[in-house]
Amino acid sequence: MKEKISFLKNKIDLNSPNKNIVPVTTTIESNEKLYIGGCSIEDLVRKYDSPLYILDEITLRNSCRAYKKALEKHYPGVSLPIYASKANSSIFMSNLIASEGFGLDAVSEGELLTALKGGVPSEKIVFHGNNKSDEEIEFALENKIKIIVDNDHDLKRLEKISNSFNYDIEIMIRFTPGIECHTHEYIKTGSFDSKFGFGIEALNKLFVIISKTKHIKLTGLHAHIGSQIFELDPHNDLGKIMVDVILKAKKFGHNIKELNVGGGLGIKYTQEDDPPSIDAWIKTVSLSIVQACKQTKLDLPKLMCEPGRSIVSTAGVTIYKIGSFKEIPGIRTYLSVDGGMSDNPRPITYQSNYSACLVSNPFNNNSKNTFTVAGKHCESGDVLFKEIELGNCKTGDLICVFGTGAYNNSMSSNYNRIPRPASILVCNGEAEIIQRRESPLDLLKYDVLPNRFMK
Repeated sequence: MKEKISFLKNKIDLNSPNKNIVPVTTTIESNEKLYIGGCSIEDLVRKYDSPLYILDEITLRNSCRAYKKALEKHYPGVSLPIYASKANSSIFMSNLIASEGFGLDAVSEGELLTALKGGVPSEKIVFHGNNKSDEEIEFALENKIKIIVDNDHDLKRLEKISNSFNYDIEIMIRFTPGIECHTHEYIKTGSFDSKFGFGIEALNKLFVIISKTKHIKLTGLHAHIGSQIFELDPHNDLGKIMVDVILKAKKFGHNIKELNVGGGLGIKYTQEDDPPSIDAWIKTVSLSIVQACKQTKLDLPKLMCEPGRSIVSTAGVTIYKIGSFKEIPGIRTYLSVDGGMSDNPRPITYQSNYSACLVSNPFNNNSKNTFTVAGKHCESGDVLFKEIELGNCKTGDLICVFGTGAYNNSMSSNYNRIPRPASILVCNGEAEIIQRRESPLDLLKYDVLPNRFMK
């Protein structure tokens, strides 16, 4: 008999996966072992080895459809959800979000190329970045991808490059709305002190400069206030601010047709986390813009939003194999796994917390041992969990870490010359590889020994 679970036996929310800790297809079979997408985790590791990234297709599609449904429900104008591909960029992810009608946000030529290869229409791609190269700008323009201008340097080079293309180019500009929200210092992006975007006080001067260019047409605004946000009020405030900026732009002859409110909706990593639902977030954003436009008698702009983490994070898990144990009497017991900071840099970078369980005996029956889960890298700070309760376990047992679909694979590295894990997709009992495991030989591919050392 299968038992539907979420972490600590919470009810799974099928309509807003960001409010769950586990993928929506997570089950425990009668053998008391963990399954995701109808697949045995133990069988997957036997076939694909560990560490192993696993993505659940049904959770991914449920997340995409929750955004589409909420926009259709709450925003009476035209809308387009755009996947923030920095969360997890791959040809597969690009293909999946394109199949769900999403656009995509990219911040490099690599992400742009990945999106195009995955089948995302160029007209649904937006190009971000605070220090775009000339080559990246030219690549975007050649592929008719909309550029979001971040600063004066962007604008000057875009004007110069656009003259050689000899046709009008529609752009959006990014500005900092000055909204503070409770999130990690490194992922606050909407306050006045941010590396991203024009200051709101500089917009009038900017509007004059753009109006004097030959081929650049300002048609959209973008603002983003941060990531892993649990508050709704900041996004309510953001809508009002952005409509005010539309009015300012109008005075300088600019017709703003698109508003991009960024992303930032948080997910449930641990039992203590309580993010808003996707529906509640979209409702807040939509109503603030609708009300502000009604008050100012403006036509509704096309509404864009850029979810990333809330699309892919809960759909992903990472599987590790337990190796060594080290008990320090009266202090702690270290349990080491075969991965760590190279496949999940967020704990050491952001002090991020996750939830995890054993693949066999996931409910920790008959035992509540406390461990510090350490990675295998040569860093004292390579610790995935400072304290976590697990059942009786031994070398060779498997641990499943939940909520790792975002910013794990995409931020992974080869520190200590450790190859990146494979990534697989599971759905209805079938598993397919979407990114191959690197080998140690792969890491030597771009090394070059100078000629004089070869004599």
